[in-house]
Amino acid sequence: MTTQRDDAPHEHDRGLSYDLPVLARRRMIRLLAGASLVPLVGCASEDEKSAASSAPSSSAECAQIPEETAGPYPGDGSNGVNVLKESGVVRSDITKSFGDSAGGTAEGVPLTITLTVVDAASGCGTPRQGAAVYLWHCDREGRYSLYSEGVTDENYLRGVQETDDQGQVTFKSIFPACYQGRWPHIHFEVYGSLADATAATSITNTSQLALPKDVCDTVYATDGYSQSVTHLGQLSLESDNIFSDGHDQQLATVKGSVEQGYTATLTVPV
Repeated sequence: MTTQRDDAPHEHDRGLSYDLPVLARRRMIRLLAGASLVPLVGCASEDEKSAASSAPSSSAECAQIPEETAGPYPGDGSNGVNVLKESGVVRSDITKSFGDSAGGTAEGVPLTITLTVVDAASGCGTPRQGAAVYLWHCDREGRYSLYSEGVTDENYLRGVQETDDQGQVTFKSIFPACYQGRWPHIHFEVYGSLADATAATSITNTSQLALPKDVCDTVYATDGYSQSVTHLGQLSLESDNIFSDGHDQQLATVKGSVEQGYTATLTVPV
C-alpha cells in the first residue's frame, strides 16, 4: 500500500463484480419506479404538469438514497477495527484524532459537511430526528485512518452525530483527496439511533456523497493536493464504478472558497 493510494481502485471498491448486486438492485428499483409513473404522466393535463413541477417533493419523487459499498475501510467492525465503540467518536469536529494513542490532525482545505436525513416514505417532508450518521473519508494524501500505511494509529476523519429536530448532522472536516480509480467522495452510514451507531448494530443505509468537479479542480490546485490533480484528470462521474449508474441523489451542493472554506450539503432520504 502506498501513501498515495495508487492501489485504491483494486482494494477500495473491489471492482464491479463486488458492487454488481448493489448496482443491479438500484437499476431494478429505478425501472420499476419509471414504469409505475408512465400512466400518470400520460394522463396529466398541462395545469397538472405545471403544478407538479413546482410542488415540493412528493412520495413519487422521493426515492431512498442509493445503497453503496462501504469499501474495505469502514472502521465499523465489519472489516477489522471498530471505531464506533470508542469513547470520543461522537463528535462534530473530525479533523483531529481522539483517544490516548492517536494525536494527529488531518491537514487540508476546510470542509463543513451537513447531511439532512428525511423519511422517504413520507415524501421527504419529514425530518428523521434522533437518527444517527457515521461519516468517514480519506485525507489529503488519499489515506484512510486506521488502515492506510502511516496513519494506522490515527482515527481522524471519522465521527458520529445524532440528527437534530431538522434531521441534520454537521461535521467539520477537510476536503478529501482524489485517489486513483475513484471520484472524490465521502462515505456515510445511517443508523436508527445513536445507541445503534455506537453499538455498531442495525445500519439502515450505507451510501456515498460525490463532490462536484469545479470545486475539486479549485481545491486540488492548492498545496498538498498535487496527486489529486493527476487522478481526477483520469476520471469522470460517468466512469466511476460507484456513481456511473446515476449520481443525482448523491452529488452534494458545495459553496465557499479555498480561503474561507467550503460547505457541502446533501439531503439523505431513508
